Amino acid sequence: MLDLLSKIMNSFGAAIIVPFIIYIIALIMKVNHKKALKAGLNAGIGLTGFGMLIGAYTPVVTPVITRMVETSGISLRILDTGWQATSVVAYSTNVGMIFLGLGLLFQTILFITRFTNIFMPSDMWNNFSFMLWGSMLYIATGNIYLAIGLMLLSNLYSLVCSEIVAKRWSTYYGYPGCTMTAPHHVCSVPLAIVVDWILNKLGANKVKWNPETLQQKLGFMGEPISLGLVLGCLIGLAGNYTRLETLEAWGEVCKVGIATAAVMCIFPKIAGVFASAFTTITDASRRTAKSSGQNRVWYLAINDAAGYGESATLLTGMLLIPVIFILAIILPGNQTLPMVDLIAIPYMIELIIAISGGNIFKSLISGAIWCVGGLYIITAVAPVFTDVAKSVGVILPAGALLICSFAVMTNHLMGGLFLIFLTQNPLYIALSVVVYIVFYLFVRIKRDAIHAYLERQVSLDDEQKPLTE
Repeated sequence: MLDLLSKIMNSFGAAIIVPFIIYIIALIMKVNHKKALKAGLNAGIGLTGFGMLIGAYTPVVTPVITRMVETSGISLRILDTGWQATSVVAYSTNVGMIFLGLGLLFQTILFITRFTNIFMPSDMWNNFSFMLWGSMLYIATGNIYLAIGLMLLSNLYSLVCSEIVAKRWSTYYGYPGCTMTAPHHVCSVPLAIVVDWILNKLGANKVKWNPETLQQKLGFMGEPISLGLVLGCLIGLAGNYTRLETLEAWGEVCKVGIATAAVMCIFPKIAGVFASAFTTITDASRRTAKSSGQNRVWYLAINDAAGYGESATLLTGMLLIPVIFILAIILPGNQTLPMVDLIAIPYMIELIIAISGGNIFKSLISGAIWCVGGLYIITAVAPVFTDVAKSVGVILPAGALLICSFAVMTNHLMGGLFLIFLTQNPLYIALSVVVYIVFYLFVRIKRDAIHAYLERQVSLDDEQKPLTE
């Protein structure tokens, strides 16, 4: 049964599974067949569009980033080989396959019983993040029950983080009734809120680095397309600085610039199609709540690709690429060399961007802190991950002592829980459960107040924006 579920996910993918789920949900909510089908179709078109756009962009930028890393001459013990290795590990262990079915059932029950307002099964592909940490713990300890416990607790923690940021993410990225629940990214929420509060106290909200104000101040050069062109060319130059005397180098610089500008231009159009898929469900949800006398607001989990190309997200992510690379080299005690997943930084900072309201200056600081913490988490857990990866047949690149995925394993919360469960100390594990219970109850009681607080924090940035002429 679990093998069949895995084959279905791998064969059809998110672009088919998500529209099917949307279609079924719409029918359950008494949307007529035609509108339900159109909603599902728009979701599939949007996800396919995101995949095509990002899939075309990544091969253009990745060689530049790889060359930037290789020409630096830096050699650290842990090499970032990309997220693919983590998914292989997740789907190659018995405990990972158990959670493939168990997690789907667990998340559905939590939603139906109103334990959470997030319908997480609609993005079940990203469950591989829980499966990764559980597989690592199982291989390291041989304790299947401990591994399952870690995965379930990690799922609960990530759902609370999703509850906190659901409204803010939905509002900022413009997807009604939707949120992003990718476990490897959503756990940045507590840190992002604390850092954003500190930065606002220090007056960072007065630094008006966001797409709207940049466009107002700089005119054409401040438009997302122009900014994408300039930033793409700068990244191209960083990856070609040792061979600028060649025509090929300047050709690559121009290609990266145009490709980045293209993402800035095309992404909002695809996002508009994708967002239209959820308007039908949101409207139906409101009608159902009104007729039943209930006032439940719930959110559908969608793929993190939905926010990748948003202007502030992509700009901040591209700016962070050289910043994180330099920090990885100079930070004491770090042994992780980010490489393949550097292009995934826009995914990693979506929640940070939403919480800052698109303030690029604040997001650069928060994003750098999140990524730096990830470097140390990976340094601590990479030996275990490498052993697990080798045991399931992953081949290490030539010269690499240890491997990792910078995008997936940069996770302070789940990395911390993994290290706690790795001790197999009942007291530490019990304490992590108690902390979750307190965390959950606080968010449950204060959820509306937390959502209102995040909107007020964003309004501090809005107050600093000049009025449009």
